[in-house]
This record gives sequence, structure tokens and C-alpha cells, in this order.
Amino acid sequence: MAGEHRPTDLLAGLDPDQLAAVRAPRGPVCVLAGAGTGKTRTIVSRIAALVRAGHVTAGQVLAVTFTTRAAGEMRTRLRAMDVHGAQARTFHAAAWKQLRYFWPRVVGDAPWDLLDGKLRLVGQAAHRAGTGTEREALRDLAGEIEWAKASLIGPEDYPAAAARARRDPPAAPELVAKVYAGYEALKNDARVLDFDDLLLHTAAALEEHSAVAEEFRDRYRCFVVDEYQDVTPLQQRVLDAWLGERDDLTVVGDANQTIYSFAGASPRPLLDFTRRFPEATVVRLERDYRSTPEVVSLANRVIGAARDRPAGSRLRLIGQRPPGPNPRFAEYDDEPAEAAAVAARIRELVDGGVALSEVAVLFRVNAQSEVYEQALTELDIPYLVRGGERFFARQEVRQAMAALRTAAGSDPGGELPALVRALLVPLGLTEEPPPGGRQRERWESLLALVELAEELVATEPGADLRRYAAELEQRAQSQHPPTVEGVTLASLHAAKGLEWDAVFLVGLVEGTMPIQHADGDDAAIEEERRLLYVGVTRARVHLSLTWALARAEGGKRYRRRSRFLYGVIPDNDPASRPAASRQREQRVVERPRFCRVCGDQLHGVMPTKLGRCSDCPADLDEGLLDRLREWRMERSKALRVPAYVIFTDATLLAIAEQRPADRAALVAISGIGASKLDKFGSEVLSLVTGAN
Repeated sequence: MAGEHRPTDLLAGLDPDQLAAVRAPRGPVCVLAGAGTGKTRTIVSRIAALVRAGHVTAGQVLAVTFTTRAAGEMRTRLRAMDVHGAQARTFHAAAWKQLRYFWPRVVGDAPWDLLDGKLRLVGQAAHRAGTGTEREALRDLAGEIEWAKASLIGPEDYPAAAARARRDPPAAPELVAKVYAGYEALKNDARVLDFDDLLLHTAAALEEHSAVAEEFRDRYRCFVVDEYQDVTPLQQRVLDAWLGERDDLTVVGDANQTIYSFAGASPRPLLDFTRRFPEATVVRLERDYRSTPEVVSLANRVIGAARDRPAGSRLRLIGQRPPGPNPRFAEYDDEPAEAAAVAARIRELVDGGVALSEVAVLFRVNAQSEVYEQALTELDIPYLVRGGERFFARQEVRQAMAALRTAAGSDPGGELPALVRALLVPLGLTEEPPPGGRQRERWESLLALVELAEELVATEPGADLRRYAAELEQRAQSQHPPTVEGVTLASLHAAKGLEWDAVFLVGLVEGTMPIQHADGDDAAIEEERRLLYVGVTRARVHLSLTWALARAEGGKRYRRRSRFLYGVIPDNDPASRPAASRQREQRVVERPRFCRVCGDQLHGVMPTKLGRCSDCPADLDEGLLDRLREWRMERSKALRVPAYVIFTDATLLAIAEQRPADRAALVAISGIGASKLDKFGSEVLSLVTGAN
């Protein structure tokens, strides 16, 4: 039959590890899938294979993930494999559907409405509690309430739990608890639910009502959870309620991409999966089909420097693509110069054939976006800010959907993409794109709708306008927009699950990457490292990592590049330092240094730093080294900077070996310049002379 897929077709092109995951028997399966290893294809192929083999019907499958986009992509791929009826939803969407169905039996009255946003009620609760009601303060309070509910923590337990978790609450913990309790009371009085309530009530309905649980478990018998490293205790409770005593569960995740701990997510269920299910099949996917070997190598170096990595996170990616360009590293005097250089490089790539929609600029915090918006505008490069106005909320898209629905009612014939294009011409879809600005944005949105029609016909050759209109409605409900032509500006968190041909990781300085409030917390620092790793693995071919020494043009250059870049940038990379730095290095080469032990010329960073050849005997004063380390720790705490900003370990070692007696001898040690001499010179010399 045309369009029918045989089971063997589903396995074509899968590598041995992917095949092992697809062919694993029913029961607990854990797929440890690194970035770019084809996990989505593996998931849908496993579902399709189980359905084709008769182990389960499509309607008995429930696949859950964490974004509407990922769920939409999963549904599209399942449809392309002729698997219809399998549910692919986010946790919240699945719970909302179940709760509406079971509500009359569990509660008995009319279903409560879903709260559009919680700030209004949080504001009322904050006012009653006597705390600030500024919008930013309310956002912080709402976020803390969300963390508590996702972590299964009630208002009365919040202060103690926040202390254990080392939270940095937006107000005194007791005050946050008071706002939390007030918010819950207001919400219940108004008979409305927030998103976390969807999960809480769904779990409770299954846990407390055996008939509801029995009906649900008879309906769904096979479960798949994507991005399992991001599950919260509340989501795990829902999953446990879904499963009951059964074990027909496939989980897919990568502990190296755990970046939502601040919201309550934990990789522990993924890492402990085989303890819960000792008989589970475990498959590791490490072949990276997304990125070039050069990008993969950099990603491995970034994550490989992490400390105390648990066994389940020790995936090492293996690049499968042909070689590409080396990642670029660059330092700039200030942020405007950095943004201008990034925009110029984007122009080069686009002029060389890279599509605008295949370029992304990623940053740690949204406030970094503005300078890049300005730089791209100056070069007339279209862009879109991810997290801004949603595609289906745009006026031109709403108008287009209304026109398409009206036309679908009369069932016009003709080839679908051409028909859609003709219907959108009156709304502004011209043959040639207009100049930049709002007109161009409108044109790009309409063109994206035509391209979506082409995509639908490619997977469903017989699709007509009625089918296309239904597809648009489904995508609008699940917020699964088509691709719009333009450079993407996004935070690293918002970039999770996406990929581009060219990625620019910008603003990689201490205090931003890692973020300042993470300093002093080893777990938080390692999460920041994983966030950078996620950013690196978004790139397919072109990857650029940049930082600026000052915020404003001509400002004081006090910043330092991110600690995560040390040991990652190749020593011989000519783009890793600005021209002025390369000139200084050239002057250093002209004045060679010699070993203080044997007299030979020194080569390399460490021998130059220590003032001796690596195989010459060291005269180390270990007591002095211990005192220097203690002093450095005290100074770093007092100045609230990382210890290495004071002096690196290598510099302390050099001081403890050479024991400089005066300022001239101290500044002669490589790495100690005039600035550090002025700040710390007298203290260090006192330690040295006091140790003699």
C-alpha cells in the first residue's frame, strides 16, 4: 500500500547503538543520549517499532517532553512513519487533558479555569503580607513559588527547604512562605488552577481514586519520557502515578545538559534509573551527527573539565560529520565592538550562503540582547528575539489563519502551497521581500506559512487546504511555529533543544558566564559549565566564542574572560587574543627568558612562569606555598572574586620557588604586572620575608 512503512523501513539508517535502543524489549529502557546523537529519531523509531510489531497500539502510547516545540516535532515524525494516535505532549498538556476528563468524577463540580498568569494573585498576596509589589519583585516571588511547588514543598516547609537547598530567596524566607500561602488561598477562593496544580491534581486523582487510576492505566500502557534529566520531583510524582506498578517505560536524557536546577529539575532520577529498575536495558548514544569534529572536540573539552561527574554523565561525543572550520575565539575592548564584529561576521556567513534562520547569537542573560539588536540593525540583518512575541500571536498570522479557515470551508482545489500563497498575497506576501523593519517582519511571517504548506505536502502528498488549516490550529494550540527567516537572538536556556549552522556565544566573561550569583557554590558553577556546553553543542559547523573587557564603549577594561575558557582555547589560536595582546607577546619573544638553574632558554608557559626548565630541580618552600594559598583565599573572599583572579596556582608556585626579596624580583615573575604589584605586592613580600 502506498505510504505504508514496513518494520524494516523504520530501522534504515540507524547506527548500532540507536538500533539497540529501538529493538530493546518492552520494559524499562534508559537511553543516555549525548547532544546531537539522534535521540528524537531514536525515540519515534522505537515507538513505531513497538506499534508495528504489535506490542502496543498507537493509542496506548504516551510520550512526554518539556517543550511544545519538541512535542510537535515528535508528532510530525510519528505521522511521517504512519503512526497515528500516539500521544506526544508536554507534562502539563498531558496532565491538563487528563484532569479535564476526570474532574467530574474526582471533584464533582464544574472544572476550574486555568490561570493565565499568576502575577496578579501573587501581587495581592504580597500586598497582604506587607512586602513590595514592584513587577520584578513579583516575578521573583512567583519563580520561588514555582520552585517550591515543583519540588513538592508546601508554604509551611519552605523556609527550612530553602535553607537546605541554599536558595537565594527574593525576600526573607518566612515572608516568601507567607506570600506563598496567601497566593494559594486566593487561587482556591477564585477556583482557578496554575500550571503546577495541573500536575498536583492529576497525581492526586490517580493516587487517591482507584477507579480513575484503573481506567487511565488501561488506556495508556507504554510511556516515553524525553529530556529526563530535567524532571522535577512533581513531574516524577506524576510519572509514578501514571505507571503504577508497571515498568513499560523508556527514558531518554543527558545529565551533561542539566541546566534547570534553579527551577527544581534534577538528573537524579536519570542517574538512579538502574537502581530503581535493576533489569533495565541501558543504551549509550555518543555518535554526534549534528556538529563537526571540531565543534565536538571543543564540547568534550568544556564538559570534560567538570569536577566529580557521576558515571551516568560521562558521555564523550564522537563526531560523525566531515571536518569543518575550527571554532573562533576573540576578545574585544568593549561590548559594542564585540557586537559589531559579530554582526560583521554574520554578514560574511550570510553572503557566503548560510541562511539567516541558521544563525544564532546566544547569551547568558536577556539583557545582553540589546547591543546585538542594534548591531544587526545597522547592517540591515533581520533578526528575531526568541522569547519575544509568539508567532501565532502576531496580527498578520492571525489574519492569515482566518483567511485560510474561510477558504477551507469552500474546499477550493489546486496545489496546496500555490493556493496558500495566492490567499496570502492580499495580506502582503509579495514576490520580492520589502525592505527591513515591520514590513519585512510581516512578509517573513507570511512566507513561513507558505513554507509550512510545502513541508506538509512533503510528508502528506494528498494534504488539502482543510488539512492544512487543521495543522495550523494544532500548531497554534501547542505553540509549535514554523521557521521564520532571521538571525535568532536567544538566551542559552531558551536555546536548549535547538540547533543552527552558525552559533555565536557572546559575553563570555566572569560574572556573566558563570553568572555572578553562582560563585561560591560548586554545584551552581558546574551547572553554569553545563550551560556553556549546551551552547557549544547547538552549533553544526561555525562556532564563535567572544568576550569584551568593558561594557560601554571606551569604558574601563576590568573584565576577565570566563574561567571555562582556560584550557579550552588552543595555545596557538591566533584569534584568541586581540592584536594588542599579540604584539605584547611578540615583544616577549624578542626578550627570551633563561632557566635560573641550568641557564638554557625557556620555552612554554609553565617553564617561563617558574623560571626553570621542567626537568630542573625545584627549590620549593612548601610552608610558604601553604601561606600564600591561605592568603589568596582570604583576599578572594574579601574582594568577592575567584581565587585565580588574585593569582593563579602556577604564579603562587613560582613565588614559593623563587622567593622574591623585593618588588623588582616579584614583578619579574611572569604573570605579575604593575596592577597586581600595586594591589598585592607588599602583602606577598611580607609573606615571603616572614617565611625566611
